[in-house]
Amino acid sequence: MTESRFKDHLGRPIIAVTGMGVITSLGQGLSDNWSKLTSGKSGIHYIKRFDTEGMSTRIGGTVDFIAVPANNAVERSYALARETTIEALAQAGINGDFNGPLFLAAPPVEPEWHDRFALAERAPASTQPGDAYDRFLAAMREKPDPVFLEAVQFGSISERLSDKFGTRGLPVTLSTACASGATAIQLGVEAIRQGRTERALTVATDGSISPEAVIRFSLLSALSTQNDPPEKASKPFSKERDGFVIAEGAATLVLESLESAIARGAKVLGIIKGCGEKADHFHRTRSSPDGGPAIATIKAALADAGLSEEAIGYINAHGTSTPENDKMEYGAMLSVFGDRLKDAIPCSSNKSMIGHTLTAAGAVEAVFSIQTMLTGTLPPTINYTNPDPSIVLDVVPNTKREGSVSAVLSNSFGFGGQNASLVMTREPV
Repeated sequence: MTESRFKDHLGRPIIAVTGMGVITSLGQGLSDNWSKLTSGKSGIHYIKRFDTEGMSTRIGGTVDFIAVPANNAVERSYALARETTIEALAQAGINGDFNGPLFLAAPPVEPEWHDRFALAERAPASTQPGDAYDRFLAAMREKPDPVFLEAVQFGSISERLSDKFGTRGLPVTLSTACASGATAIQLGVEAIRQGRTERALTVATDGSISPEAVIRFSLLSALSTQNDPPEKASKPFSKERDGFVIAEGAATLVLESLESAIARGAKVLGIIKGCGEKADHFHRTRSSPDGGPAIATIKAALADAGLSEEAIGYINAHGTSTPENDKMEYGAMLSVFGDRLKDAIPCSSNKSMIGHTLTAAGAVEAVFSIQTMLTGTLPPTINYTNPDPSIVLDVVPNTKREGSVSAVLSNSFGFGGQNASLVMTREPV
């Protein structure tokens, strides 16, 4: 009979994190990232992957130190996910086949401009010039291109990861905008809670910075245009913030039932205590100004964790550095935590240093949240020199802070009304 110490307040298996891996623009690996993050270093730089002449945004957190066989988002995203998974499995002490399900958060995939132009040129003359989709299909049928097909299939990243690491069952690929990484973790948590597996591999990756991506976000007025100097552009909760800085990265977390982890002698790094998610139907890209869905998401995560608002000692904010989203998130947190938000709950944004890693953000920030509890070091929010007077927060301004934290809330509020929050604890309280 399973001991009660392995069950949560609802009688479900407690979920332990036993392995973590991360890559951001700061570097490769948890040690390198954590050292630079807590030192207040920025990974934001001028984009060199492509020509940005004439673009309003010329900066980003591209990951250019991982070799990829081709210059496309799928290959980059796969390479980042592969490396973080290798690191996470090594830390978890898992060799050979993983033998559990894979839940992957990956960016939306489509051919980049040069690939579409090349396809159009290959299209048979008999096809109508105005019907691009039919022209692409005709070109592929006339001359199949397996390499191109692999590069534009949404599920190809998870299939390759599954083959490499020996996961079990059909790998799941999801994309819920900026909440994707947190959603992948939630799916892994639910799979273990429901008794379908004792362990789950949760991965989030995004290597999708391209000219088209930058232009699209620029057309939405979402990106910072404060290009000079690049490292000063992302300034969450500051008065002069003007948009997020697009970035790349990946993170992998090995999740296990606490009972399984203890039985095999694994080191428990932290506990995924609660997950919350709510949809926001206000607008295709903008969050509801009243913060209602975000408030409900935070409350749902706390309820799922069986913890009160008073238990949270630190918040890893979504903190994108956009005018609207920072204000909305502040209002949502204020509604839930009240006066404690100003006086007793430090609340910093990793995005001030690594930028917004989009699909990967929720998992990257979950890793940093657990690391905060493990080390007793709170990473700063850099570039905080001109506070927004309407946002009264302890953002751990500019310099790291030492302090014991036993419970963390990590928020991910994304485009399209996708909202997810995670509650993580140091011990299985």
